[in-house]
Parts: sequence; structure tokens; C-alpha cells
Amino acid sequence: MTNIVSREICLKNRPVGIPDESDFDIVEVTIPEPKDGEVLVRNIYMSVDPYMRGGMRNPELGKSLTGGCVGQVVQSRTDGFQAGDYVLGSLGWREYYVSSAKAVTAIDQTIAPIQSFLGAVGMPGRTAYVGLLDIGQPKEGETVFVSAASGAVGAIVCQIAKIKGCRVVGSAGSDQKVNWLVEKAGIDAAFNYKKVDNLEEELERHCPDGIDIYFENVGGAHLEAAIALMNMHGRIPLCGMISHYNDSEPHTGPKNLISAVGKRLKLQGFIVSDHTDRVADFYADMRQWINEGKIKWEETIIEGLENAPKAFAGLFRGENMGKMIVKIAPEEAG
Repeated sequence: MTNIVSREICLKNRPVGIPDESDFDIVEVTIPEPKDGEVLVRNIYMSVDPYMRGGMRNPELGKSLTGGCVGQVVQSRTDGFQAGDYVLGSLGWREYYVSSAKAVTAIDQTIAPIQSFLGAVGMPGRTAYVGLLDIGQPKEGETVFVSAASGAVGAIVCQIAKIKGCRVVGSAGSDQKVNWLVEKAGIDAAFNYKKVDNLEEELERHCPDGIDIYFENVGGAHLEAAIALMNMHGRIPLCGMISHYNDSEPHTGPKNLISAVGKRLKLQGFIVSDHTDRVADFYADMRQWINEGKIKWEETIIEGLENAPKAFAGLFRGENMGKMIVKIAPEEAG
């Protein structure tokens, strides 16, 4: 097979605030033939995720970006894969790549569509699963509050919490997202935080018995309001704080953090890649819950590699419904 020319996206400038499309550049590179133990993959879908913003604070300019991706093996030099197999990898933001076979994972299409391995049954779903179950440790009848509740992580947290018998309250950034949470995800209450003057009062209205678990995706005023309403021995899995990802200067922490001492709260940060021992359990449970109709999700799919920067910036403006995904190429090669 002759060498392939692939388009890739790199950073041209270090973003200030919300990244702009002008901060990115598209370059062309020649993809080499795979060597023994390697595969050549044609990317079909790539993920844009809030965590990627942290890597743009002091990046190597001109170097192609990376991230979750789903593709199809074009050429294999290993017994583990053959041409046509769909795989999950970490070299997104490009059309083609060569990788060690050990660095890609086969996709089980009997669980969900292939692009969903970037969302509900991928890293965001696993993040929700580990954060809620292992750190939050929900008990039947407890109240769970989830910020960014309609997002790729939050929506799965909400539904797993309902499966575990909890009362679930979520915040989101639009009426459409609020309606989806109540009508489709089936949570008990949701509100549009952009229409709220006093977040703590609004939260108290929906959580009259306090909060036992706050799944933290946003930070800032959300964290402060949640701490104020946490019950004794409450748990706060710290998944992300998207409201701070574009800050140019460090942000002041919650004014009421000292109350975490008296309330004996647990605030624990975590990174899902530290919990690979839970992957098999996650897939088994998700397969069952999806088959039973207990898990639903939304995906916002943007067409074209060239539109990946726009999709990425859209995350911070709340333009996505559920998981934001960029479609790079057709699922079957033309």
C-alpha cells in the first residue's frame, strides 16, 4: 500500500479564554506503512472533551493534537486485528494514523453504535460509572445533585443514580436540556441555572432534605451552593470544573469550604484512567442497562475534521446536547 497523506489539526496559538478557531491549523502529513505489531487506522469519529483545554495552556505549538477516536483498520501487521475491524484509539484530530496494536482496543458493536464508544459507553460513561459508584457510593433513597447534568458524563451519572434508587436533581444550561433530563433521562427535577438569580435557593427548593452526593462537573457557584446544602457525611466526586477551564488567573475557592470539616464531607478528585480494573464491569452493566431501556443518551455530531476546533469551542458555550463528536469520514470506506 502506498503512503497516505493525512490531514491533522495542531495548535497555532496558545488559546486565551475560550479557544478560537484561529488558534488551530490544519497540516498534511505522510503516513508510513505499518511495521510488525502495528495497524494503520482510518479515523471515522473523534472526540472533543473539556479536559483537552488543560493541555493547551503550555503546549508544543505545531504538534498534532490527540484525543479519543473511533476508526477502522485499513492495514494490519498483527494477528490481533484485520482490515475492516473497528477500534478505539487515542490519536484523534487526524484522518489516519499508524499505531501499535497494543494502543487500540476492539469495539463490540453489540453494545452500542461505534461513535458511542466516545461517549455513553466510552470514557465519559466510564467516568460517570466510577465517580458515582466507587466514590459517591450511592444508597437507595439518597439525594444526588449533578451539575452539567445533560452532558456526556452528567447524563449517565443521573441515570445510574436513578437505577440505584436515588432521588436525582440536575442543573443544565438550557430549557431544552432541562426538558430532556426530566422527560427522557427520567430524573426527579432539573433547572436551568442561567435563569436562576440565587443558585443556593433554587437548589434548596429542589433538595428540601439536603444533598447526599454532589457529582461535580462545573465548580464555582455550583460547588459553593452544593456544599451549603450537603448532608452530614456527604460525598462529592470531583470530576471536572468546566467553569474554570478557560480562566487566565486562578479562581477563588468556595467561601464555605470550611463547613466540609463539620459536615465530615468527602471531596475526592479522580481520573478515570486510574480505574482500568472497572472496565469489564462497566461494559457488562451498561450492556444490561441499555438492553433494559434504562440508559439513554444524546450525541451532537459535527461533520468534517476541519470543524473540530469549532466543535471544541462549542463545548464551553454549551452548544452540545449530550456528547460532542466530530465525524471525520464515512463508517464504510468509499
